[in-house]
Amino acid sequence: MNVFPSDFTWGAATAAYQIEGAWNLDGKGESIWDRFSHTPGKIVNAANGDVACDHYHRFRGDIEIMRQIGLNAYRFSISWPRVLPNGVGAVNEKGIDFYDRLTDALLEANIEPYATLYHWDLPQALQDQGGWGNRDLVGQFADYAALMGKRLGDRIKHWATLNEPWVIAFLGHRSGEHAPGLQDEALSLQVSHHLLVAHGAAIDALRATAPAVQAGIVINLWPSETMHNSEQELKIAHEQWQQDNAWFLDPPRAPQILPGDMAQIARSLDWWGINYYARHVVGVAGPVPGSEYTEMGWEVHAPALERMLVRLNTTYALPPTYITENGAAFADEYNGDGRVRDPRRTDYLYAHLDDFEWAWGYTKRFGVVYVDYATQTRVLKDSAKWYAQTITENALAPLNI
Repeated sequence: MNVFPSDFTWGAATAAYQIEGAWNLDGKGESIWDRFSHTPGKIVNAANGDVACDHYHRFRGDIEIMRQIGLNAYRFSISWPRVLPNGVGAVNEKGIDFYDRLTDALLEANIEPYATLYHWDLPQALQDQGGWGNRDLVGQFADYAALMGKRLGDRIKHWATLNEPWVIAFLGHRSGEHAPGLQDEALSLQVSHHLLVAHGAAIDALRATAPAVQAGIVINLWPSETMHNSEQELKIAHEQWQQDNAWFLDPPRAPQILPGDMAQIARSLDWWGINYYARHVVGVAGPVPGSEYTEMGWEVHAPALERMLVRLNTTYALPPTYITENGAAFADEYNGDGRVRDPRRTDYLYAHLDDFEWAWGYTKRFGVVYVDYATQTRVLKDSAKWYAQTITENALAPLNI
């Protein structure tokens, strides 16, 4: 039996835009994802996050489900435009109050909150001024971090500055499949640099306003492996690693680097998170023979995560490391009998709730809790029951739910 350390962190994760809803209530400002999802042709089935899981109104019930599962940690993101509708200036106290109540309810349930400052929902007002391509955003992000550290840093001890800066820079500004939907290679590189400088500035701001917090960042990493281990495959795999991962692990260059930028980026981390979903495989055209694939078209291959962690640990002096996302989307269905059968997800776990899956809308389900979006009914999937048993035993439960 695979037994875990007694202090192991059992958690789940979400993002504000994916679950909160209440997109224009109680003083919240417009985000780039509000604008993007309201633009025809951007999201599958013209879906949007206007209501999503209605977590803004249902968070207490969602926390009760977390408690039933046995979670002792929950990573969520703060919606920047909910607390600062214009990104700067006047504070929306109703927005702050929501995160106050969410934090207190988590602590009352003995669930440790892990807060992410930025999970992709930039205030549209700041995008109108150039967004992450505008150097001014570095200071504005630091001011936002200082505000949140001042208001919530007494209770939230673990903070991530950014979630997956690769996605922000390259899906949002190079391919255009994510908000703000731009397609500009040079801009995407500048954005990636500004994000990292802003990360360092936010680390400083959090530590200045809430010295006891543990500040870090969450990076998505895709290990690149080979099919036949040939010299050519190894060369391509190395190039993929450099492009996808080392750009953020060892930031080497960008269109414009100002004096002091690299020192700012290199602020020490108290912790960091790795989001792992799949690997790249060089030397095979199409699916890897014998491998299983998710609804996203991603290969299910857990050993690559272990190999990547070993590589990282031998290459860098790592701070405490968390696997902050690791999941799969499958075509889950609920037939009304009180049970959602998802045996494959018990091998490969991520989200707390099914949610708005960005450009895919509501067509992909990552959660261990099924959400009927029409009624907002929640149903624990078999994977949630397996996870609860694993947490209770602090060891991997058998797959016989």
